[in-house]
Amino acid sequence: MRISAPARVLARAAAVLALTLSMAAGTTGLLSGTEAHALPVTDGTFAFSGDEGDYISGGQSYSYSTASQDRLNISADTAGNGVHLSLDGAHGDWWSLDLTAPSGQTLAPGTYTGATRYPFNGSAEPGLDLSGNGRGCNTLTGEFTITDVEFGPQGYVKKLDASFVQHCEGFTPAARGEVHIDNPAPPAELDLGLAVALDGTASTLNGKATVHGTVSCNKPVRVDVAGDVTQVKNQKIIRGSFSTSVSCTPGTAAAWTATAVPTGDVPFQRGDVEVEARATATDPDYDQPVSVSQTVAVHLKRA
Repeated sequence: MRISAPARVLARAAAVLALTLSMAAGTTGLLSGTEAHALPVTDGTFAFSGDEGDYISGGQSYSYSTASQDRLNISADTAGNGVHLSLDGAHGDWWSLDLTAPSGQTLAPGTYTGATRYPFNGSAEPGLDLSGNGRGCNTLTGEFTITDVEFGPQGYVKKLDASFVQHCEGFTPAARGEVHIDNPAPPAELDLGLAVALDGTASTLNGKATVHGTVSCNKPVRVDVAGDVTQVKNQKIIRGSFSTSVSCTPGTAAAWTATAVPTGDVPFQRGDVEVEARATATDPDYDQPVSVSQTVAVHLKRA
């Protein structure tokens, strides 16, 4: 019987939590690097089968592909230590596969023997974990072979050809499988530019300082611009913060204007100020924040 997407999510979370709690008392594994945002696989297949008595496969065979409308997502650790695949089958199955090199190593072509359950594998051991459909191993042993792997920036996986063998709880029956991923060239990383104009205004009405500038980008994003204005007048320090947002389109500098309110009772005045500005946006392809900053001397005129 096919269960709904929310039910699958709850079942998956419950299974993962139960497996984690079962290992927490006696294991101290460390994650190798930070796992990046998983991206959909453009062209890929994932298949495995198991011996009679293998708990994960139940002795059955499973086969999935993007051509059959099965959804595969994959990411790598930002250090290139391992790959992490998740699958949502068109008919309701869900599985995950983790393959990692020993801590501090980059995953590369070759055979990794002596693998134990990721992420609880010791620092000198490769990590492996095939689980899903409500089933997982408390402990496991196995090995995997990386025939080809190619990474891009921010944990992007362009290519992966791998096979694996996994034994649950030290038993002889095994699950055996293969994964083949062929993604297009990775998207460019978000590149932000920030400029602060050398002129601004100090309002004689409310004491606020207004500064402006431009931002640039290589892909469409919403950019948050924030910062601080500092001025020294008559041996007094005047400070205020500003923030604004602007839509940025590649090939065109987007203008921004923001106003800083003085924190004390002394207003901003005509003269020089220091402007520390930061532009921040989220890379839409890698779901990672990107920031750029500038510190500029700006001359304020009376408004």
